[in-house]
Formats: sequence, C-alpha cells, structure tokens
Amino acid sequence: MTGTTSSDQADADAALKAKHRALWASGDYATVASDLISSLGPELVRACGIRPGDRVLDVAAGSGNAAIPAAALGATVTASDLTPELFDAGRAIAAQRGVELEWMTADAEALPYEDNSFDVVMSCVGAMFAPHHQITADELVRVCRPGGTIGMINWTPTGFIGQLFATMKPYATPLPPGASPALLWGDDNHVRELFGDKVTELTVQRQTVTMARCPTPVEFREYWKTNYGPTIAVYNFNADQPDRIAQLDSDFEQFLTAANQSTAPGHTLYQAEYLLVTAVKR
Repeated sequence: MTGTTSSDQADADAALKAKHRALWASGDYATVASDLISSLGPELVRACGIRPGDRVLDVAAGSGNAAIPAAALGATVTASDLTPELFDAGRAIAAQRGVELEWMTADAEALPYEDNSFDVVMSCVGAMFAPHHQITADELVRVCRPGGTIGMINWTPTGFIGQLFATMKPYATPLPPGASPALLWGDDNHVRELFGDKVTELTVQRQTVTMARCPTPVEFREYWKTNYGPTIAVYNFNADQPDRIAQLDSDFEQFLTAANQSTAPGHTLYQAEYLLVTAVKR
C-alpha cells in the first residue's frame, strides 16, 4: 500500500507556494493596486482604528496598499508577503510619502512571528489568496495580542472581482487537493466559521470600490492581461491553445461589457464589492 508521506506533502506545499509567488510576481500588481484599489488600504486602516505607536502587521501586503497608510499615521508597521518582488515598488512609494516601515518575506500560513506580537493584524485582498483558509485564519489570530484588532478586506464571490474569477475559472489550472477557493473569504458565514470563538466583536460589512480605468471593455480586458498575476497565469496556461485563448478573450469581453455600469461613450465604470471584516482577539 502506498500513501502520501509528510515529506511528499511538504514538497507539494513548497511547490504550490513557489507557484503562488511566481504568479503574483508576474505583471505589475503595484500598478493595479494604485490604479484600481488605492482607497482600500486607507479604508482598512480606518476600520482597524490604527493609532500612532501601534504595532501593526500587514499580511500579504503586496506593495503596501494598507501598510504605508498605517505607517503614515505613526504606527510601527511590518509589511509581510510571500512575494518579495513586490517590495521594491512598495519601498519607492513609501519613500515618496516620507514614511518608514519594515518589509519581510513571510508566508501567511506560517508567519515568522511570536504569539501575541502585534496590536493590529490586517490584510487587504491578500491573505484571502493563501490556499489553506483555516491555517491562515489561525495565524492571523495567533500573532495578534489579546484584545488586539484583526482586519481584512476580501473580494466577494458575487462582486465584480468574484465574477472576473468565475469567468476565468473554466480556463484556469484546477485547485490542488486541500486548497480552498480564495473568494470564500468574501462569504460572511465562511469568515465567521474560520475565526470561531477565537475572536469577539466580529463585524462584516459589504462595501464597493469604483474602478473606472479604461475607455472600453476590450481595453480593460487587456489591462488585466498585462498587469494582474492571476489573469496572466490563466492566459499562460492556455498559451498553446489559440482556440481557447480566443474563446477566453470573447468571454472576458462579454463579462466586462455586461458589468460596465457607465452609459457614456468611451467610458467604463465597475463597482467591485468587497467584505470589510474586523474582529477583536479574545
């Protein structure tokens, strides 16, 4: 009889993490964060009630969309991410704004920090993409001090980004065994189950961010294909099948055309729903 050994599982997990790192290093996530969701970081910082002197950890921080605004308030901030390739852009943005913070390579599922190390632990559309949700939630709680705040912004399954992923799903690499869909983090009940009785005062709010970047749906499709790692990965996965690429292009354009809320010629507007989560560690 054969089975999966702990060594096999460790190797598979390491390969998966390497794949995730390469995915988010592709394209230009810093541009996406700046162009489309720059308001989300400050919104999460506001919701977490960050104050000068707070010890703050931003998990899956990317280029610092939430970490930099937190540091600008006078907090002592660590921006951690599995993909350190994103830090150069973050450091440049921080320098432009005259703020200092620490940048550290770290896996959201195995944070290299002691228990109870931070006053605030937050993640802005970042930790939701770690494949093992319960492990990630447990890590967010573990490194937060008792009475400290945990805050997240997560895309919802039914919102614009959720539907973008649904459009790409038939063309994407299947999830590996044991991994959970990222968009589940945008479901109220799923979040409550993950944090369970380890937190109190858990609140969830559905809010939207407006995206009005490109004049036409086709140009917005090309924007995603050029800049956003998950979209790039899907197109790369089908690169040797031109018929599937053509069908994906068509499906993508149809989705963006239907979702466009602007009626003005030469203008697009999309409302992307997200779940704002805050809780207090017991």
